[in-house]
Amino acid sequence: MPDRGRGISPLFFLVPAMAALLAALWSGLVRLGWVWPVPQQTWVLLHGPLMVCGFLGTVIGVERAVALGKRWTFIGPLFTAAGAVAMLAGAPGMAGALLITAGSVHLLFVFAAIARIHAAPYTAVMAAGALMWAVGNAMWLAGRPIPLAVFWWAGFLVLTIVGERLELGRVLPIAPRIRLLLYAACVVFAGGLLVSLLHYDAGVRIAGLGWLWMAMWLLLFDVARRTVKTSGLTRFIAVCLISGYGWLAVAGVLAIAYGAVLAGFIYDVLLHAVFVGFVISMIFGHAPVIFPAVTGRAIAYSPLFYSHLALLHVSLLARAAGDLAWNLPLRKWGGLMNAVAILLFIALTLVKGRKRGQSFIHDVKNKGLTPFGFSRGSAV
Repeated sequence: MPDRGRGISPLFFLVPAMAALLAALWSGLVRLGWVWPVPQQTWVLLHGPLMVCGFLGTVIGVERAVALGKRWTFIGPLFTAAGAVAMLAGAPGMAGALLITAGSVHLLFVFAAIARIHAAPYTAVMAAGALMWAVGNAMWLAGRPIPLAVFWWAGFLVLTIVGERLELGRVLPIAPRIRLLLYAACVVFAGGLLVSLLHYDAGVRIAGLGWLWMAMWLLLFDVARRTVKTSGLTRFIAVCLISGYGWLAVAGVLAIAYGAVLAGFIYDVLLHAVFVGFVISMIFGHAPVIFPAVTGRAIAYSPLFYSHLALLHVSLLARAAGDLAWNLPLRKWGGLMNAVAILLFIALTLVKGRKRGQSFIHDVKNKGLTPFGFSRGSAV
């Protein structure tokens, strides 16, 4: 595989992505009721797009581009990073949404290239997630309310993670019919999103069933249930994964129970069970693998990593309890500690980053890494 992406620094994209993350955290706390100044008032309305599209969308796009190692694959992250900057600067109209949508459409072409190189069911699952992101962005660009697009964005992240876990699961002796159960769960979730276009309440409940189904499958069959019995980094990753699966199950139960919620306390706990409890847990667990893949700098594992993981889940439990009990102070403090946990994770990751090593493309060629950042023989 020619390293045609050589010379393109991921930091060029990660700086605006990190700025979007910080702005999303700040604006999210303001939305919770913390009376703090906001550089751009539009940030408060763009909390979700800044986090999902400006930060996570850019990071995922960069990861894919680095893995393929071709210059054209960086066009998508360039669009999403520019969209993040546009949102941060308070650009008029839908400039940010237009740029983000262009970047998500480009990711579909990246997955088409991936399919030619490495066609497999799990790449189809991740490609379906990318399509959901593009649909959600198109809805946002068309002026649809963000609460109607947010489940499509959640689908992007959930199916990206599920696809990666399926890829890694090839090392386990799982019967094909058992794997089909997880694919069926993905189909149910996708079906729920389609139904939501016509009947939002029914669609959300069906999508919630898909989430619950995925979570139960992962808790029962993912490799993490074995690696949690090991030690060191491998065990930490497993703990992150298992705790995240638990929050995905919570989100599924809430979606089934409450259906069409567009605002308020249930909306808050449902979405943050997915985006914080599940997605951020996955980031905490995968960062020691993905960060070196993207930046070329290894992460030295430390037991201190459990500090930000524990803080994340304890604070999210407090936030959820505050939502369900209509306890505003508990909700506010839980949200604040969510943000502190993420900042602590960033700080520890930077502190534990070691010297630059071989390029990721070198590892793909010589160490048997998959196109998505995992070793074919690893058990993370």
